Amino acid sequence: MALLELDGVGKEFPLRGGRRTLKAVDDVTLEVAPGETLGIVGESGCGKSTLARCIVGLHRPTSGAVRFDGVDVAGDGRRGGAGRQARRDLTMVFQDPFASLNPRRRVADIVGAPLDIHHLARGAERRRRIDEMLELVGLEPRHATRYPHEFSGGQRQRIGIARALITRPRLVICDEPVSALDVSIQAQILNLLVALRDELDLTLVFIAHDLGVVRHISQQVAVMYLGRIIELAPTDELFARPTHPYTAALLAAVPVPDPTRHLTDAEVLAGDVPPASAAPGGCAFHPRCPIALAQCREQRPGLDRSGGKSHLAACWRPLGADGEPSAPATAVRDGA
Repeated sequence: MALLELDGVGKEFPLRGGRRTLKAVDDVTLEVAPGETLGIVGESGCGKSTLARCIVGLHRPTSGAVRFDGVDVAGDGRRGGAGRQARRDLTMVFQDPFASLNPRRRVADIVGAPLDIHHLARGAERRRRIDEMLELVGLEPRHATRYPHEFSGGQRQRIGIARALITRPRLVICDEPVSALDVSIQAQILNLLVALRDELDLTLVFIAHDLGVVRHISQQVAVMYLGRIIELAPTDELFARPTHPYTAALLAAVPVPDPTRHLTDAEVLAGDVPPASAAPGGCAFHPRCPIALAQCREQRPGLDRSGGKSHLAACWRPLGADGEPSAPATAVRDGA
């Protein structure tokens, strides 16, 4: 049984005037098994962070359901005992360690806040758990009396991780937790997350735009474009044989130390990501796709298993094992 289930999750925001909406997340369906790390990748503005906030309840989805261990944490099920337990078991590490910590509060108050909110510990037991968690993330108990401005970026992110783990959650959403850090510090935080995942038996949803980071930490990868999942596959399989042209272009853009490497036409992206408020019809990727057909402009494809039972792609012309596009598909459209 999946620990986290997203069923047709969508999130819309009203635009100025209230007559139009911006669809930030569009019909996302995913499952994350206990102990698994799911990586979610895509360019800036594709809806990754909005999806993360829908999962933890910072945004309420406009449509669909978010189920954690069978409890609907986005709907009415978030109330009551099961909903409160789910909120303890489902936490988040934020992207910016400078903005996500209250500068006026000491580390002990920041890390211990979830214990206070959920009435899990008081007095000496509260302090003991805070000290234990600080040591677990590579800090020292004496740091508990300091303020966030007294720490480096990497240390601040360790504080954010300690806050997320203090309730001993089962699933942690990591929203680009290393993108604001120096490269040398990124590796330390990534290694820390991997070690904590194994030691505490955590399930992770890891959001990033750096494919190398996602490959290092994830067992499964979902690729997002303009609010939709367009490819989903086990990590090794996706990196070895991308099926969607967008995924292939993302992988091809990763720098490699090979001066003889040249991109093919199918790997070159034209233009920029259109704004979500003006998403094109049909396949949203078709204005930038080098192999798009008329069908791509007119019909939106659904996730197809043409790449295998565990490899799904939303494309009318999925790439084959040789990297060449297949014949245009005539089935598997949205809702089919």
